[in-house]
Amino acid sequence: MNPTPSFSNPRSSFSTSVPVLARQTQGPKTDRRITMIRYHLHHPKTPRPLRFSRLRALRHWTIHRAAQLYLHAQRRRQELELERQYNAMRAACEELRVGLDDGGRLYRQATTRKGLFGGVKMEGEIVGNGGVPIEYAKAQVEGPPRGGWDHAWTR
Repeated sequence: MNPTPSFSNPRSSFSTSVPVLARQTQGPKTDRRITMIRYHLHHPKTPRPLRFSRLRALRHWTIHRAAQLYLHAQRRRQELELERQYNAMRAACEELRVGLDDGGRLYRQATTRKGLFGGVKMEGEIVGNGGVPIEYAKAQVEGPPRGGWDHAWTR
């Protein structure tokens, strides 16, 4: 005698309806991201993809790779040049700070920002633009002014 009861379906479902009918009523779930990708891929204004023969694809890849390597080398050279300039400036500042026998006085005077943007008080009135950097004193614009260059303008 078998102590366990036998079922026609070993897995019990949460629904009493037939599973096939339940799947048919829900319909397929569409992902919005996939829909947007398909929309933009097959949009009328999207250019057709490049289709090259094997030899032309190899030429295209070789030229593209060479251009990428050239640009990488150029960026690296510029980065090394900036690093060299930065290190030279840092060494010069360090030499000013500790190399002279003035206790760093020249370094402090060279790096002070007091009165840098004007606004220095002379004879009871402020001379300059009141401590505002010149970049902020004039409006930042993309093109030249209508009146041309103002030669009489001073800080």
